[in-house]
Amino acid sequence: MEQKIELIDSPLLIDPQFKFLQAEEAGGICLFIGTIRNKNQGKEVNALTMEAYSPMAVKQIERLIESAGEKWPILKTVVCHRTGPLEIGDIAVIIGVTCVHRAEAFAACQWLIDTLKKEVPIWKNEFYTDGSSWLVPHP
Repeated sequence: MEQKIELIDSPLLIDPQFKFLQAEEAGGICLFIGTIRNKNQGKEVNALTMEAYSPMAVKQIERLIESAGEKWPILKTVVCHRTGPLEIGDIAVIIGVTCVHRAEAFAACQWLIDTLKKEVPIWKNEFYTDGSSWLVPHP
C-alpha cells in the first residue's frame, strides 16, 4: 500500500492529495476534509491553533494506516494534518483512501479519521471572545 503522511503548518491543498490517490484499478476514492467551524461546545470560535508532538504523531499515523490496511484492501492512503494557527473555514485535516470498491474506501476513511482523533497526539487551542480552551483528542 502506498501512503502519504504530512503534518505541516501551511495550508492543506486537496488537489495534490487527490492526484496521489488516483489509481487505474481503483473504483473508489474517499476523501474526508475537516474544516474549522465557527462554533464548538456552545461557544463562538474566532480561531484556533493546532499543536502536535510531530515524531510521535507521525508514528501513530503510520500505525493507524497499517491497521487500516489489515482491515481493508487499501491501495493508497493520505493523512495530512495542519498545525499552527488556523482561521474559520481553513482545512485542518485531509484523510484519503483508495480501494477497488467504494464501500471499503468509505469504511476505511471513516475509521481513520475517528481513530486519529482519539489516538494521535494533536491538540487544539480554541480562541473565543471570552478566552480560550485547550481540547484534547476525542471521538
